[in-house]
Amino acid sequence: MNTIEHWINGTATPGGSTRTAPVYDPATGRQQSAVLLAESADVDTAVAAASKAFEAWSDSSLTQRTRVLFAFRELLVKHEDELARIISSEHGKVIDDARGEIVRGREVVEYACGIADALKGSFSDQVSRGVDVHDFRQPLGVVAGITPFNFPIMVPLWMHPVAIATGNTFVLKPSERDPSASNLVAQLYAEAGLPDGVFNVVHGDKVAVDAILDHPDIAAVSFVGSTPIAKYVHERGTATGKRVQALGGAKNHAVVLPDADLEYAANHLTAAAFGSAGQRCMAISVAVAVGDAGDRLIGVLERKANEVKVGPGSDSSSDMGPVVTAAARDRVVAAVARGAEEGATVVVDGRGRSVEGYEEGFFVGPSLLDHVTTEMQAYQEEIFGPVLAVVRVSTVDEAIALINANPYGNGTAIFTGSGEAARRFQRGVKVGMIGVNVPIPVPMSYYSFGGWKDSLIGDSPIHGPAGVRFYTRAKVVTTRWPETEAHGAAFNFPTAN
Repeated sequence: MNTIEHWINGTATPGGSTRTAPVYDPATGRQQSAVLLAESADVDTAVAAASKAFEAWSDSSLTQRTRVLFAFRELLVKHEDELARIISSEHGKVIDDARGEIVRGREVVEYACGIADALKGSFSDQVSRGVDVHDFRQPLGVVAGITPFNFPIMVPLWMHPVAIATGNTFVLKPSERDPSASNLVAQLYAEAGLPDGVFNVVHGDKVAVDAILDHPDIAAVSFVGSTPIAKYVHERGTATGKRVQALGGAKNHAVVLPDADLEYAANHLTAAAFGSAGQRCMAISVAVAVGDAGDRLIGVLERKANEVKVGPGSDSSSDMGPVVTAAARDRVVAAVARGAEEGATVVVDGRGRSVEGYEEGFFVGPSLLDHVTTEMQAYQEEIFGPVLAVVRVSTVDEAIALINANPYGNGTAIFTGSGEAARRFQRGVKVGMIGVNVPIPVPMSYYSFGGWKDSLIGDSPIHGPAGVRFYTRAKVVTTRWPETEAHGAAFNFPTAN
């Protein structure tokens, strides 16, 4: 059986670890490979390589860095199909969805290709007689990323291109559930001309995570995952003096007003709830039906949920693949059962879904729950699967209050033809990313991604301008070039004259 190794200092290596974890094909339910799980010493080796590489890379020109990134971007295009197949085989998502993930990650590489503009400082002439002030930003050193299984390409690409473009070196700890794509990315970086040690991949579990958080030579950590782990990463990382980006979980709501085009809204809600088997931090998991939209919306959603074709990700006719593990499938099944027990109406039941020829796969079908209340676990928990709960309210203001009372604030959307209602909604909700007739409002790479409340621990969003600020620190320089004759120094606090 294939064993997936670490990538340290420009080469694949088993390191000193002997522990492994299984990597499954979610469509068949069979183990397809094993991934090595790093010990602390393996993290030390990766950090040492990154520290040595930082000496030269941080002093490299912006031209050199952007040339590497331009070449890397082209290699991502060239290997898109290969990467998509790898993602689908280990995660389970359909090939087209995997391609979409690659494209959205590649957009951050394209943003990083313009890093020279993003790193421009400012200059103030003659702030005092003969005195000028300017500022510029410099890299932090060795930085690390700890990334989730649901986007094995996109989320890491939200981190390392910006970190590397700004002069840092990087250690990536991807999810052990779907690790192979990260190794191919490392090979593409090497082919693009990135020096050895600038980008390293260390596979592992909590041992590797803790080693990263505790390592004295790692200056910053970027994390995306569940809220409890985000809080843990933020607390432990900041306790050792690191900068920490910690993006947590979500319970994203989409509000549907009676004046909305219900066919349009239901189309997009179905894709947003069940695409990638609901395993997205920006998936819509709650539809809030306002007024008399409820019964009409349920009718359309039921029809569309039943039209979703569930099958292996490698089948181009599949709309939705399996979830990532048997445990994930069992969790979704239990959540639907719990909803029924608590009084929700199970309009579409995805439990017991089987796919011919793939009977051992981790499949669960789309599930639609109506008459869900905020007291139910189906509403409160982040199910992270293909379950859409419908909550009914009377007014837009009730919908806003409902969203604001939820502990999460990652993304939200409103479907309406009313500009007034949309404006009131976007100003009133306490959520970081908002869509108007757009169900998954993931911002473009030149904006930053980050929610509010328990969806973002701390105050550091990811990629875009916030990413540049996170991976650099500013210096402000005050300059005077005295005239040739001697001048005495003033002993009072300096002020502008």
